[in-house]
Amino acid sequence: MDRAFSGAVSGAKSLRGHQEMKLKTIHYLVAMLTFAITLGCQPKKAGDAKQTPPNKVEKTTSSTESSKLPVGASFAAGPADALVTIIEFSEFQCPFCKRVIPTVNKIKETYKDDVRIVFKHNPLPFHKDAPLAAQAALAAGEQGKFWEMHDLLFTDTKALKQSNIDGYAKKLGLDLKKFATDLNSKKVKDAIAADQKLARSVGARGTPHFFINGKRLSGAQPFDNFKKEIDAQLVAAKAELKKGTPKNKIYATLADKNYAPAPERKRGGQADDSKTVYKVPTGNSFAKGGKEPLVTIIEFSEFQCPFCKRVIPTLKQIHDTYGDKVRVVFKHNPLPFHKDAPGAAYAALAAGEQGKFWEMHDLLFTNTKALKEANITEYAKKLGLDLAKFNAARNSDKVKAAVKADQAVASVFGARGTPHFFVNGRRLSGAQPFANFKKLIDEELKKAEKLVKAGTPRAKVYAAVTAKGKTKAAPPAPSKKRPAADTKTVYKMPADQAFTKGPADALVTIVEFSEFQCPFCTRVLPTLDQIQKTYKDKVRVVFRHNPLPFHKDAPLAAQASIAAGEQGKFWEMHDLLFKNQKKLKADNIQNYAKELGLDMGKFNTALNSAKTKGMIARDQKLASTFGARGTPNFFINGRQLVGAQPFASFKTVIDEEIKKAEGLLKKGTPKAKIYSKLIENGKTKAAAPAGRQPPKEDKTVYTVPVNANDMVKGKANAAITIVEFSEFQC
Repeated sequence: MDRAFSGAVSGAKSLRGHQEMKLKTIHYLVAMLTFAITLGCQPKKAGDAKQTPPNKVEKTTSSTESSKLPVGASFAAGPADALVTIIEFSEFQCPFCKRVIPTVNKIKETYKDDVRIVFKHNPLPFHKDAPLAAQAALAAGEQGKFWEMHDLLFTDTKALKQSNIDGYAKKLGLDLKKFATDLNSKKVKDAIAADQKLARSVGARGTPHFFINGKRLSGAQPFDNFKKEIDAQLVAAKAELKKGTPKNKIYATLADKNYAPAPERKRGGQADDSKTVYKVPTGNSFAKGGKEPLVTIIEFSEFQCPFCKRVIPTLKQIHDTYGDKVRVVFKHNPLPFHKDAPGAAYAALAAGEQGKFWEMHDLLFTNTKALKEANITEYAKKLGLDLAKFNAARNSDKVKAAVKADQAVASVFGARGTPHFFVNGRRLSGAQPFANFKKLIDEELKKAEKLVKAGTPRAKVYAAVTAKGKTKAAPPAPSKKRPAADTKTVYKMPADQAFTKGPADALVTIVEFSEFQCPFCTRVLPTLDQIQKTYKDKVRVVFRHNPLPFHKDAPLAAQASIAAGEQGKFWEMHDLLFKNQKKLKADNIQNYAKELGLDMGKFNTALNSAKTKGMIARDQKLASTFGARGTPNFFINGRQLVGAQPFASFKTVIDEEIKKAEGLLKKGTPKAKIYSKLIENGKTKAAAPAGRQPPKEDKTVYTVPVNANDMVKGKANAAITIVEFSEFQC
């Protein structure tokens, strides 16, 4: 997933977890039945069902609608009184949503009128074209063509721009003027927002996400996993029918019975220890809610984080539900890879100096992609702030110290990511659904009410419930899945035939495996600059290419840097590519070459040459040999350091290596031979990672039939027969 990439959003630092997606597109051939079926009409076959725009679907009565997972006005395929209803949260730019379509189709073919599939929209924040695609599907639905548009959108998840959408509308024969009006209408956008709100409330964090009569099934699961649950729900539904439950009330009955909130998430190898109480200080941070609350929620957040924005409706629901019983305290924790987040935090506090913290807070979260200096100034004007005071405050030591103080508190209590919450001192990390907050809040309300009855003033409830809380978090346990990198082992890593920065006889050579579309590779650039400024001629950096398979623009960018290097401009192109990481298409590459004043004939010849591609292939082979599976990945005098590590982590290894190198110099080793001497006894390849050792040889002989209709190449009486199971999209 895309997970949330939910995820990802905290961001993977290795190739693990990513798979090349092999997808097929099939067409939904069924449409939605009107809710008149629930009033006693005989159900039509799914293929004959008439599509009805969301706003015109007759609402079901409360007795036929689930209170936990309502179908509402969403488009559906299958009878309204089907024994099994599958709620699908999906979006059109998600490759896994496309991947599950054949499975959904097989479900419909297998179960026919016993199953209804309800489509709900949940465009994820990192898929920029997904919202427009969702709007297009609903706008087409206004003209009875929801599923037809659905199929076209999934045909090519990379062709979802306005021009593509317009082309699909023409292809479907839609009234283009009406389509354009509906596409950006408030009604359509509100329908998507309602689906997303429901997704948040039920913990459907990634896509696709399914509920089978209320039972959760996450991801593009195989058919057998769906079948197991569908079969179980058919048994349960038939049991309800025997009890006398009307068929049109089966879904509401079973969904409300089966639904369970999503389990609390674990982030960064850190368990959500929601039972432990921490004594987190409120300090002078801005707060919203009751002045004497029974429950205090301390929120660590930042304005460029998409997950922080995503949780805002949940916080509003908390305020609406609990009123003055709850107070939310906002603390700043701008993350290092969100470059505009610190400035946004300063702006919020500066606005707070003039009584407009929450107004600025709302504006910043409304515009998480527009947090530059010019944007900030416009927001201040919009709020009617005194600009001179505002600018003085946001650049003041006082404001910057306040943000640093919040970050220090976050560090002490283990709030490593955002958003991160403490509910009366109890940890809840991530953009959790309302139900997960509610569970903790309700428990804390009971405790607080007992304290108040026993004589504790309401103003002192938070101090009382956290009085015995821990004053710091324990360090995170090492991940069982990814053990800490071994920085002591030395590898015999070649440093030749690559572009370098720094003297060839440097005491320390850092071989870097990187690629231009990787956000973590960009994140480590300031650290590498700091290394070179700190150590100067003592350090040499060798750049090696390792474009990852899921970054489709990375290979061409790597070729461009090498082609520029043929004209002495490798590092200049390197800097341009990293600066424009989201613009690495062929036309962008051409513009960068022109900007650098390259000979375009020579550049384009080198760009696609066998020599250039051979250099990249050689680097990738080295990466594989030495276990550099993700990017960035470093070898410091042969010692591996994985990921976008902070300067301190590099410094520890570099300082140790400088001491070794200086010791060799004293013994008479020529400076030019220091690197080769230090790695001469190093390992020539990495050990297989845990869990990836080659399987034991299976010496069992299987009788695999070769049928008359099988395609065969070779003699029928050959000494060895190889039976190959394969497919053409693999």
